[in-house]
Amino acid sequence: MKKTKPNPLEVFEVRKCKFAPPYFEYIDLPMHYNLENSLSKWINNNLKKKYYLGRNVALDNANSISNVITIGFEDPKEMSYFTLACPHLKYN
Repeated sequence: MKKTKPNPLEVFEVRKCKFAPPYFEYIDLPMHYNLENSLSKWINNNLKKKYYLGRNVALDNANSISNVITIGFEDPKEMSYFTLACPHLKYN
């Protein structure tokens, strides 16, 4: 069993934002089956600061409407680590 210090953001349940703050760094991913839950678990296990994860509607390259998952991070370093290390992004 892995011992870690408790994260104060998780103790007070304010780590996952319920809305998309304008100062976060964002990325949109195409929606696939159960991807939202998998990404949320990976972020909770591997990153430490505040984040936003939610469904959204966007235009793709062919100017058609598509459903996407919008992920935002308070710290730009965590965005970089997420895009490089998350194994769920390699299969999109």
